[in-house]
Amino acid sequence: MDDRNRGRSAAQWFCLIVGATLVLVGLLGFLAEAKFDTSAGGDPGALDGENFILFEVNGWHNIVHVASGLFLLALAGKHRTARTAALAFGAIYAVVTVIGLIDGHDVLGLIPVNPADNVLHILLTVAALAAGLVSDRDRREVRSGADGRRFERGSRAESPTLQRR
Repeated sequence: MDDRNRGRSAAQWFCLIVGATLVLVGLLGFLAEAKFDTSAGGDPGALDGENFILFEVNGWHNIVHVASGLFLLALAGKHRTARTAALAFGAIYAVVTVIGLIDGHDVLGLIPVNPADNVLHILLTVAALAAGLVSDRDRREVRSGADGRRFERGSRAESPTLQRR
């Protein structure tokens, strides 16, 4: 059965909605700040972007938003790839969140952050990991046995259950 005929999983919805939003925000962020400043060679706390709504952005931050959004949109089509994308996105944003919380000014000297960015990164991390973890549809695939009977595999701990047609 085609993935599109079974409805979208939580991971697919996450990838579609957050992906599209990140691309849009990344592109609009260039209106607020298009410079690609870094804190290399100077005071690490000197990296400042411009505010876009509540969030501090610069060219690098905008590129990260666009790239993250395109990554999520590219993998949103199938349940399995959307789940992988959501989990990978959540793991990467967890690292970004920790760095942003520890440093408080920027991430890796490229991406300016402020408290609003940190809160958003925490929320995105939690939402991505939750969407990925609840989207276990790829583990419940239905297959036919040699005798034509259908089996549905549940969780890894359970044995296949017979389904009558």
